[in-house]
Amino acid sequence: MLSAIANTFRNCFKIPELKSRIIFTLAVLAICRLEALIRIPGLDGAALAEYFRSNAARSGGSLLGMYSMFTGGGLEHCAVGALGIMPYISATIIIQLLTAVVPTLSKLTREEGGRAKMIQYGRYLTVVLCLGQGLVMAIGWENPEKIFGPGIGKLVLYDSILWYRIQTVLILTTGTLLMMWLGEQITERGIGNGVSLIITIGILARLPQAGQALWYMFAPAGGGEAKFNIGHVIALVLLLAGVIAGVIAVTQAQRKIPVQYAQRAVGRKVYSGGSSFLPLRVNYAGVMPVIFAQAILMFPQLLFTNLGKIFNVKFFNQIATKLAYGSFWYVVLYGLMILFFSYFWVATQFNELQIADDLKKNGGYIPGVRPGQATSNFLHNSMHRITLAGAIFLTVIAVIPILLYVWLAVPQAVGTFFGGTSMLIMVGVLLDTMRQMESHLLMRHYDGFLKKGRLKGRF
Repeated sequence: MLSAIANTFRNCFKIPELKSRIIFTLAVLAICRLEALIRIPGLDGAALAEYFRSNAARSGGSLLGMYSMFTGGGLEHCAVGALGIMPYISATIIIQLLTAVVPTLSKLTREEGGRAKMIQYGRYLTVVLCLGQGLVMAIGWENPEKIFGPGIGKLVLYDSILWYRIQTVLILTTGTLLMMWLGEQITERGIGNGVSLIITIGILARLPQAGQALWYMFAPAGGGEAKFNIGHVIALVLLLAGVIAGVIAVTQAQRKIPVQYAQRAVGRKVYSGGSSFLPLRVNYAGVMPVIFAQAILMFPQLLFTNLGKIFNVKFFNQIATKLAYGSFWYVVLYGLMILFFSYFWVATQFNELQIADDLKKNGGYIPGVRPGQATSNFLHNSMHRITLAGAIFLTVIAVIPILLYVWLAVPQAVGTFFGGTSMLIMVGVLLDTMRQMESHLLMRHYDGFLKKGRLKGRF
């Protein structure tokens, strides 16, 4: 099996076009990694990076830890790419949600050239978000103990705070816009989705840190007693294999709704009928419900913690403790939010009325279901049922790193690769990239990654 995979990779470099695309993608991703390492002038990034390393267990499960993971460590290094590609993703999500609820934008997307305008609006919104988030991040670096926790020294080295803020905001905005442009270049001239690959390479940059933490689990520094034995090693390996297999299976799982097309005449041409299918993905929302739940659930704990400090009320401190990362109520609310946002995303993005109308206009129908409103109701009920299965799957995958951290004391840097957003993003992006590479291979009669056997017949 390994020899077949190695042979497939060799075949990738035998196709000139695919070879150039792969090299171009790797070169652009290397530039994106440099953005996460080049520090902003006037900031002591080494001090903040050291704080993150020494407090990895506490900061890994926080909102800042999750954001730093998506930026590939740019936040903790005070780097040019500290904002990462997240403002562009946030702008894209906002535009998609507005398209679903604003009729004018929904109509624009169906017009000729409407998609290009929506992409342009997303870029403008990205600039606005970068300026706002960049200013917030610059102010946060001015007061590191209030944002990251006690024990951090002064990070800003400039005397002029105004000049520091202007410079930092411009550098952070420029870094994100450069990443956005590089991601679009990968999508157009490289292989895979550029924005997704930038996030993935940032997550994979954590592998050395996770490997070091995993080594210290079984061989503690300073000659201490190890907390894990060979049974734990086997259990972790089996769990990792099971999670990867489950993510791949559910990511690609879909229900195929049969569609029959009747014979129809358009002008003097007569189009014969045929059969096809309408794929409904089990995990239609992807990783979005997990991201929404993580982002929102961090604010109540922060709010009640600050209220307890300000008013010195024991009740607020108790609520903050119950909502702490890894607590019982945190896990319960986390799972319920993932279920809610799974249905919310489907409700805003899956338009069964438009699908039923398009089928009716093209002479298509679902066998046993009347066209029009009946088809819309059928699609709604079908999507409602399979969304439940996908939401339960997302909940299980998202909770696994938390349970590993709480029950088995697995370091957060290691646990993030056993589930959660990291695993979902990496598997989804790698599968999409492998499909694109396979399409080039099959066109040249080579074996692909996802299918075995050469194409039969002569061409």
